Amino acid sequence: MCGLNGVWDTTLLKLNIRKIIFLRSLKTRIFLILFIVGLIPCISMRYAILQNYEQRAVDVRTSDATTQLRILANHLLTYHYLQDTSSEVINAEINQLSSLYDGRVMIINNDLRIVKDTYGISENKTIISEEVIRCIKGESDSKYDKDNGYIEMTIPITEAVSLGEGTDAEKKELVRGVMLVSASTDSIRITMEILSRKALIVEVIVILAIFVVSIIASKILIRPFEKITEALNEAQEGYTDAPISVTDCLETEHIGDAFNRVLGRMKVLDDSRQEFVSNVSHELKTPITSMKVLADSLISQKDVPIEVYQEFMEDITKEVEREDKIITDLLSLVKMDRTAADLTITEVDINILVELIMRRLRPIAQKRDVELVYESIRPVTAAVDEVKMTLVISNLVENAIKYNKEHGWVKVTLDADHQFFTIVVADSGLGIPQESMDHIYERFYRVDKSRSREIGGTGLGLAITKSAIMMHRGSIKVESIEGEGTTFTVRIPLTYIAV
Repeated sequence: MCGLNGVWDTTLLKLNIRKIIFLRSLKTRIFLILFIVGLIPCISMRYAILQNYEQRAVDVRTSDATTQLRILANHLLTYHYLQDTSSEVINAEINQLSSLYDGRVMIINNDLRIVKDTYGISENKTIISEEVIRCIKGESDSKYDKDNGYIEMTIPITEAVSLGEGTDAEKKELVRGVMLVSASTDSIRITMEILSRKALIVEVIVILAIFVVSIIASKILIRPFEKITEALNEAQEGYTDAPISVTDCLETEHIGDAFNRVLGRMKVLDDSRQEFVSNVSHELKTPITSMKVLADSLISQKDVPIEVYQEFMEDITKEVEREDKIITDLLSLVKMDRTAADLTITEVDINILVELIMRRLRPIAQKRDVELVYESIRPVTAAVDEVKMTLVISNLVENAIKYNKEHGWVKVTLDADHQFFTIVVADSGLGIPQESMDHIYERFYRVDKSRSREIGGTGLGLAITKSAIMMHRGSIKVESIEGEGTTFTVRIPLTYIAV
C-alpha cells in the first residue's frame, strides 16, 4: 500500500487502516474459534469415556456372570437338580449367585416349567418367552436394560450325549433346561454417577484452561498484525515516509520461520513415531514366531507326552514374559536420545542366557534347514541388562539364520577373559558386500531390500543391537565375505560401570 516515491496517499492509507482494524477484530474470532475447537473435544471426550466405561462394565459383569452360570449348569446336571430340587448344595450355590449379582435366578426345565425361583413366586409355573424358547434351542443371550438397571441372561443347561457306540461315537449337546438370570447394575450406575461428577469437575477446569489459553493464543497470533498497525499509524502521523514492504514486516517473517519450525518439529515427531512402530514390529516378531513354532509343533504331534507338553508350555510362557519385557524396553525408544534409557543391571549367567536363546531359535533354524551350533569355552557371569543382552544375541543369531543358505550353519561361541566376555556369531550365509559394511548399523538400512521384505526384515535389528551394546560400553565388529558368510564379534565388559 506504499507509493513508489515513499509518500503515502491519504485515501489508500485510510483504506489500509480500515483493514488493520478488521484484523484487530480477528483477535476475537481467533479466540472464539480456539475456544470452541477446544471445548467440543472436551465435551465429546467426557461423553465417550463414560459411555465406554458403562459398556465395558456391563460386558465384564455379563462375562463374569456367564462363567459362573455355566459352572452352575454343570452342577445342576451332576446333581439331577432338574428332577429333584432338594439338593442343599445346589440351592446354596443358586442363592449365593443371586446374592452376588443382587438379582434373580430361575431354573427352567425343557418343558418350560420353572423348577426354582430365588424370589419364590414363580416356582412350578410355566414360562413362555422368546428368549427362553431360543435358549431351549441352544442359543444363549444377554440383554442390558439401562432404564430398569439390570442385565437379563439366558444360559442353556446342556448335556453331552453320545450317538452310537464305540470310540467313533458322535457326541451331541442336548439342552436339558434353561437358566434365566437378572443381574442388577446398581453398582455400575453408582460408579457412573461418581465418574460423571468427577468428569464434570475436570471438564470445568479444562474449559477454564481452554479459555485462558485461547485468550493468550489469540493475543500471540494477532501480535504481528498489531505491529503492522503501529507501523501504519506511524506512517500516518508522518513519523516516517519509508514504504511498508514484505521485508520491512519482520513479524510476518517470524511467523513464517515459526511455521517452518513447527513443520520441522512435526516431521521429526512423525519420523520418530514411524521409527517406534517399526522397532516394535521388528522386535516383537521373534518371540511371536517362536511361540507359533512351539504351538504348531504341539498341534502337529499326536499323543504328546505330558512332559513334552509341559516343557513347550513353559517355553511359550517364557516367550510371553520376554515379549512383555521387550515391550517395556521398546517404549524407551520414544526418547530421541538412546543413551538416556535406563539399564536394569543384574548378575546374569551368560551361558544359560545363550542356551535359552538358542533353544528358542532352534525351531526356526530347523524350519530353514540351518544347523545351529553353540560352543561355550568357559562359564561366564556378567553384570548386564538381561533384556537388552537378549536383544543383542537374538538379533545376531536370528539374522544369521534368516540370511543363510540352504543346508547352512550358524555357530555361536562364548568366551571370556578377566575383563570382557566375547560372543562370536559366525554363519555360512550370503555375506555382506564391502560397500554396505559402513551402513549396516544405520536404521532402516537393508543390504538386500527384496530379500529383506521377503523374510520380513525391517533394517532395524543391527541398529538396536549396536545401541544396546554401546549402552553396556561394549563393542561390535563384523567380518564378511560376500557369498561365503559373516562373523559378528561382540565384546562386553564383565562389570558395568555407570558414567
